[in-house]
This record gives sequence, C-alpha cells and structure tokens, in this order.
Amino acid sequence: MVTTTTTSSHHLSPAFPGRAPWGTAGKLRAWQQGAMDRYLQEQPRDFLAVATPGAGKTTFALTLASWLMHHHVVQQITVVAPTEHLKKQWAAAAARIGIKLDPDYSAGPLSKEYDGVAITYAGVGVRPMLHRNRCEQRKTLVILDEIHHAGDSKSWGEACLEAFEPATRRLALTGTPFRSDTNPIPFVTYEEGNDGIRRSSADYTYGYGNALGDGVVRPVIFLSYSGNMRWRTKAGDEIAARLGEPMTKDAVSQAWRTALDAKGDWMPNVLRAADQRLTEVRKSIPDAGGLVIASDQDSARSYAKLIREITGTKATVVLSDDTGASNRIDEFSENNERWMVAVRMVSEGVDVPRLSVGVYATTISTPLFFAQAVGRFVRSRRRGETASVFLPTIPSLLGFANEMEVERDHVLDRPKKAGEDEDPYAESEKEMAEAERQQDEDTGEQDMLPFEALESDAVFDRVLYNSAEFGMQAHPGSAEEQDYLGIPGLLEPDQVQLLLQKRQARQIAHSRKKPDDEADLLELPAERRPVVSHKELLELRKQLNTMVGAYVHQTGKPHGVIHTELRRVCGGPPSAEATAGQIRERIKKVQEWATRMR
Repeated sequence: MVTTTTTSSHHLSPAFPGRAPWGTAGKLRAWQQGAMDRYLQEQPRDFLAVATPGAGKTTFALTLASWLMHHHVVQQITVVAPTEHLKKQWAAAAARIGIKLDPDYSAGPLSKEYDGVAITYAGVGVRPMLHRNRCEQRKTLVILDEIHHAGDSKSWGEACLEAFEPATRRLALTGTPFRSDTNPIPFVTYEEGNDGIRRSSADYTYGYGNALGDGVVRPVIFLSYSGNMRWRTKAGDEIAARLGEPMTKDAVSQAWRTALDAKGDWMPNVLRAADQRLTEVRKSIPDAGGLVIASDQDSARSYAKLIREITGTKATVVLSDDTGASNRIDEFSENNERWMVAVRMVSEGVDVPRLSVGVYATTISTPLFFAQAVGRFVRSRRRGETASVFLPTIPSLLGFANEMEVERDHVLDRPKKAGEDEDPYAESEKEMAEAERQQDEDTGEQDMLPFEALESDAVFDRVLYNSAEFGMQAHPGSAEEQDYLGIPGLLEPDQVQLLLQKRQARQIAHSRKKPDDEADLLELPAERRPVVSHKELLELRKQLNTMVGAYVHQTGKPHGVIHTELRRVCGGPPSAEATAGQIRERIKKVQEWATRMR
C-alpha cells in the first residue's frame, strides 16, 4: 500500500496553489490533502471527487497527476473540459507546476515536449477512436473535469466510454454532481438506496458548508427583488402580476422575462442597486468586480449599455461565439474594471477570483446551472470576503439559494412523487396546455402576436443568507434598501448573520413608528412573506379540501357550509382565489375545530 508524504507534490512551486487555507500547514488545503490520502491509500482506477466551486479541484487534480507521473503509474495525461476556454485554463495551470499540456491538439502524434493534451467533451465526441488509440499506446491518466457534461447527450457519454475505457487511471471532478435529467454519467458509480433509487457515489466530497467553515470560499448574500410586471401574451391579452406571487408556470416565465427586459424599470433599478453594492465592497476589496449573467446576446448588449449609463464606464461584454471571448475573460480577470456581462460563458469553471457581485439575469432555472453560476463568486482570496448575488423573486431561484449548503448526488431514477395521481388539477391543466398548444399551431397566433414585455418596476424584497431570510420590502433608493446594500464587504460568516438580524430588527422598529398612510408597501419581515409556487398553492388547496372533508364526516355539515364558515371567520375570498397565507389560516382553523370535537 502506498502512503502519502509531503513529497507527494515533489516539484510544485512553493506558491502553488497560491490560495491556501488560512491556518493550514503544507502546500495543499486540508481537503486536497485528504483527497490525496484517500486516493493514494486505495489506488483506484476510477475516482470521483466532488468539491464545491472555488475549492480548488484543479490544484488537487494536477497534484495527483504530478504524483502519478513521477511514480511512473502513468506516462501521459488527457484533460477533458467542457469549453475551449477551460481547456486553455487547464493547460496554463498545469504549466505552472511543470506539466505541459497541448490545448490545441487535434490529431496525429503529440510533440515530445508535451506530457499530454487538453481537449473538450465535444472534441471527444467527434473523434473518440483517436483518443482511445492514445490511451492504448501509453499508460494514460484521464482527468474528466465537470464530468456531468459527459451526460449532456447520449453521443458524448458513449464517446467518452469508447475513448477512455482503456485508460490506466480516470479521475472525475465536479462541483455539481447532480443533473436535471437522468442520463447516466460515464465512469460514475451508482448505488441503490433503501428507496430503490440509484444515486451517484463519490469517493471524496467537500461541500460548500465545509469549505465555508474552512474559510476556503466566501459566504454568499442573495438580494431578491420583486415588482409589478405587465406583458402582452401571444393571444393579445394584457396580463399584470407581481414577481413572487403564486401563478402558473407559463405566467411565472412571462413575468420573469418581463423583469429581465432592458426597456423596463426592473433591470435598470437592480443594476443600479448591484453597482451600489459593488461600490461598497470595493471600499475593502479595491479590485472587486461584478458579473451580469444574461440569457442571450441582445440582452447582454442592452445590459452593458445600461451599465454604461449608470456608472459612466464601459462594461466588458463576453459572447460565447465571439473568437476573442476567452481573451476578454482573461483581461477582465487581471484588470480593475467594474463590470462584465456574459452569456453563459462564465457559468462554470472559469476562474475570475475578483468577482464579488453578481446579477442573475437569465431565465435558466435548473439547480445545476444556478449552482455553477453562483460558483463564480465564491472563490475566496483572503478571509472575510463576502459575495453578493442579485436575483428576481422567483420561487425556484429562492429555493436554490436557500439550499446552497445542501450536498446532492446525481439521481439516476426519477422517483414518483407521493400523491402524484391524486392532484385534481393536474389532468385539467395538462388538457388546457394541450388545447392552447393546438390552438397556437392551428391559427399561427404565436407568429403574429409574440410575447411582449410592456412595463416593469422593482421592489427590494428580501435578503437570503445561510438558509434564513431577512429584510422588509422597500422601494429602490430607499433608506431601507440602502441598509442592506451597505453591508461591509469584509465580514466573517457569523458576522454577516448577526448584522442581517440587526438590520431587520431596526427596519421593523422603524416601520412600526410610521403612520399607516406612509406604509405604501407590504412591509412584513421576509420570513412572513414566503414565496409559494403555483404547484405548492395547489397542494395547500388540496390539503384544505382534505381537512374540510374529514370535518364533514365529524359534523355531518355540507362542504359548502364549512367553507363559508371558514371565510366568515378567517376572512378573504373563496379558496380558488385565496393566497397561501389565507389557506394556511383556514387549515389551522378547521384543525382547531376538529380538535375541539374530540
């Protein structure tokens, strides 16, 4: 059995990895050394390391590669990355410790000056046999960076299996081991749980919660903004709604798109708030930068124009199909400019450690993309740095933000949810959606009357931190909003929590002193304003109907009589129009009645 020693990184530069954990001895962070120890003790052919974005997966992988090369376990290295930019980033990181990777390799014999190649998953998909032949000719370590991408398409997964099946060693890395689909990921072990569901099994896991405790990553403050949206549907109807209110999936999508429209007031107000936050952070972190993640190129250019109007300075725009995109990211990483606007380009793996403030201005709503996007802001350079991410008040996004510290596995089987067949609205909603789809196809209305955002405004809604919610609703530019935008940029995680609690207590005390006619917003503490999805609202209605049904059997009274009595006692409209809070009050009341009868 091989044991690890301090010589495991025998020819690493003393400065590598550069951002070591505070208070840890040696050249590797504690988790990196722990993962090395695990690997060297077991010497497995396949090893999956799951480490939160910003923790230093590249450093761990290259240290291990160096050890395996030095001890002649392997003769060459192949790194597979998701993007062109990342394969160049891998080559540059490897060069710093004396490993030479060719990021421009396409075919044929590799020059003897190189120790291996850096390629993309797409490149493997095009020529799997080329890489298989290389693995068969020499003992090869394959590093599969963000390996969940090997499940992006069936062809990519099959190509990776074909290309790297003969590899001597395979090291899989990911910061987000879960996928939104159930495509199996090559070279990942799945274990069946007691519930019969197969989940990915990692050999070493280092989650965000652990990294935060070690000071390796920054605490993230999420600032959520609501507001009133108005848009015109494909059918020509004008609809108004407030972000965060329960509504159908289609309405959430359209309200969200309306908020992100650069011609409305929501985006300018949120960008202005984000820039104020960046100014505050730069008081203690002078080179702190901001990033806006946009949905498409037109939006990205529009946001850059808004930033110039707000700040008086130009924003760096990064578009994925632009040949100079990779260079622009590198330049922004090294300079002192305030803002970068990008379309997906920096959602994963791209290392710009000075990013401290983000605006999530895309409608992509998968937990995978969200985690990767937030991962761009958590890379810590010194103790006490905080990250701030601005979000629209969308239930799914706030759910992801509240689950930052939850460790996930990739679920291979889709579990059937309890009560799935009992939802009385599910079938009718499905039929309605189908009818609307058929009408659109028959009449061509979607081409004649496309979705159109009409107007939007922004309201500061709440702050989310460490699975808790703080703040009271406030207008942009108000003293209440400034209280949260002005949080210092250098704070310990427990100081952030304490400060947020104090700010909210001060807001509540100030609000109670106001005359009623000055309270023009729903000034309730965040924890009393839960964001409820349309689906959750249906579940609450179903729960109320079940409770009323049980009470009918106890009393012999008709359903309608009980519902009317609940409305009389609790107030509010009929159940179909009641809010989540009103329905919960009625559930509580009918439970109280039923208890009294026992």
